[in-house]
Amino acid sequence: MENCYHCGDPCADKIIEHQNKFFCCNGCKTVFEILHENDLTYYYDLQANPGKTPLEIEGRFDFLDNQNILDQLLEFNEQDTQIVSFVVPHIHCSSCIWVLENLNKIHPAIKNAQVNFPQKLVRITYNNSEITLKELVLLLCKIGYEPSISLEDFNKKEKKIDRSLIYKLGVAGFAFGNIMFLSFPEYFEVSEFWLDQFKILFRWLMFAFSVPVVFYSGRDYFISAYKGLRSKILNIDVPIAIGISVLFLRSTLEIVMDWGTGFFDSLAGLVFFLLLGKFFQQKTYAFLSFERDYKSYFPIAVTQLVENYQHDQKKSDKTNFSKTEIQTPVYELEPGNRILIRNNELIPTDGILIKGAALIDYSFVTGEAAPVVKYSGDKIYAGGKQQAGIIEIEVTKKVEQSYLTQLWNNEVFSKNKALTFENITDQISRRFTLVILSIAVLSTIFWLFKDLSIAFNVFTAVLIVACPCAIALAAPFTLGNMLRIFGKHNLYLKESLVIEQMAKVDTVVFDKTGTLTTHSKNLISYQGISLTEIEQKVLTSTLRASNHPLSRALYEFLQGNEIYILDDFEEKTGKGISGLYGNTSVKVGSYAFVGNKNLTSETETTQVHISINKDYKGCYVLHNNYREGMKKLFAKLSETANLVVLSGDNDGEREFLKSQLPPFSQLKFNQKPNDKLRYIKKLQEQGKKVMMVGDGLNDAGALAQSDVGIAVSEDINVFSPACDGIIDAKKLQGLTQFMSLSRKSIRIIKYAFVFSLFYNLIGLGFAITGNLAPVVAAILMPLSSISIVVFTTISTYLLERKTTFKNS
Repeated sequence: MENCYHCGDPCADKIIEHQNKFFCCNGCKTVFEILHENDLTYYYDLQANPGKTPLEIEGRFDFLDNQNILDQLLEFNEQDTQIVSFVVPHIHCSSCIWVLENLNKIHPAIKNAQVNFPQKLVRITYNNSEITLKELVLLLCKIGYEPSISLEDFNKKEKKIDRSLIYKLGVAGFAFGNIMFLSFPEYFEVSEFWLDQFKILFRWLMFAFSVPVVFYSGRDYFISAYKGLRSKILNIDVPIAIGISVLFLRSTLEIVMDWGTGFFDSLAGLVFFLLLGKFFQQKTYAFLSFERDYKSYFPIAVTQLVENYQHDQKKSDKTNFSKTEIQTPVYELEPGNRILIRNNELIPTDGILIKGAALIDYSFVTGEAAPVVKYSGDKIYAGGKQQAGIIEIEVTKKVEQSYLTQLWNNEVFSKNKALTFENITDQISRRFTLVILSIAVLSTIFWLFKDLSIAFNVFTAVLIVACPCAIALAAPFTLGNMLRIFGKHNLYLKESLVIEQMAKVDTVVFDKTGTLTTHSKNLISYQGISLTEIEQKVLTSTLRASNHPLSRALYEFLQGNEIYILDDFEEKTGKGISGLYGNTSVKVGSYAFVGNKNLTSETETTQVHISINKDYKGCYVLHNNYREGMKKLFAKLSETANLVVLSGDNDGEREFLKSQLPPFSQLKFNQKPNDKLRYIKKLQEQGKKVMMVGDGLNDAGALAQSDVGIAVSEDINVFSPACDGIIDAKKLQGLTQFMSLSRKSIRIIKYAFVFSLFYNLIGLGFAITGNLAPVVAAILMPLSSISIVVFTTISTYLLERKTTFKNS
């Protein structure tokens, strides 16, 4: 079998040959012709089969004729020049970047295009007098790069990038270097005429450099310490703020009184290393969004039907009316409006079905895999996807009042998990602060009786040397390294705090559909009388003519058979399909549709029944295709955590799941989104630390409520629900390795605390005896910081080397 030159897919249905190259469909052939005509075939030299088959787009972007929507999407619109940015999920290689940045060769009205590869974003500048935004979008679709335009893009706000930490780090680093340079003569007590003459100037210069370090670079530590004390919490920033204050005040006093050079170098070094650790810990995956809600999935506009009334003057008692289609932003929909939903479009609001054959896939909302048939007058909920042609719906609720969007009114989506979680550094600092203050007070009391002249020096020296710089650096560098390691192996976490939360997890809750199962080809088996060769060919040809998801799945399973051109074909929504070739007629569908009266509708599996020439033959049974290695994953996880499976699907696979899960694991089916959320909350009320692993918008509430919410994604660049982390579906089997690493990370942090305590004891020896010279502080404080950084970096590196990450 030949593979398509453009997209690489097998040419299963037919082979189209053009210029000695093979294509799977006319769409791929058309893209090749466009690129060839515009001298852009270098696209295929950069990477073999880089393209994607263009999808059917008729009518899908009509909303771009609405000026109000255009105004929201455009970044710039002046003097025939417009600039727009689109997320294009299919950008995946150098060929994609190259062809998108050469769009001007395809259409001269496009001035330039810039691709942001990590964010899958393309920014296009074009002349709107020669090409409209709609035509531009259709051009992108035509070459296989359909942009994702969702409700999230409406009234979108410009993202502000906070670079304040970088500025503060830069100021602290600049001051640290200069203060160290000015301090060298004091360290070595160099006696030289000019150095002695300018000694006072050098000291005041060091003071000048330290002022922005304390009041700009270090101000967040004072703010955090104040908030902590106000909340009666001794966080790690309390001893740090005390240390910075004492360093600055004592050093200032020393140069004012001409007692010495002070500790300005240690002060600047302390703040610099602390900010460096914070910067390292703040690594995030900017190309992923961990805060998505329904707006990321919903269309920006829909087709609304507006009735135009016209009075017939010849017949005064009669009024004619017609319907006009207009594109309306979904936020403007009101109860009573009529809207059209096309095949494979998402329903944005609750409504009543008026016309058309509705086959609604609610897996997006509930997790239930089987599509639901709806008839005229039935209620339809937001979030379902229509799969059987055009339907007309009467809106009953505004978008923000629909069943699905009400999920986001739950208070769980506004809570900040970080505020309710005490990290290991703050746990240690609470005790550390009390111990250091006690040592400082007792030492001072001792020297008040022993030698009053050095009591003040001892008190300040203890607070200076005991400033927990090394302790404060242990967690940021350990967790920052782990964040990088996790990302390298396709688990992308929102922030490093999630690793600490993972280490405490004792209950893991899985969604079923799309999480434990894969969206790829189903497992299919046949039960019944064997079909003849010609019956199999007619059956395959009949399935090929249908767009129903079960028909497509079964067709892919049987597509090795020869294809016939049918003499007749009929599809009845919600029932089945029938085809005729010669004297062979085939019916495919439900038990009643194929004519077998002996079958019952009660079944625990998805079945597609077959009859040939009105004689019942049997059925194909479609089983969920579970990801490889799930049984091993469950067995390994059960050693450290309780396991639960929550599914929006029916309980047809209860026995199979029981065979895969360890004893005492819990199984719950037919769970709606709010049911999942309440179940997680109940576990937490019992003192459990819960990790939720899900994949769909229906899991969003549970993911937000859990202590750690992990979204499983077949493609991390495609939308994922709000969560704390996104894991590549191929890496799900390695979840145990990630959880094990999180626990070992906490162990490394504890070892680092013990290591830093060694330096604190040495420093306290100098401080309590009144022998803490500036040069001693200048050596001990940076050395302790650097050694902690080296220790945590090497330890995490060795952990990664020893860990084998598994693919599902």
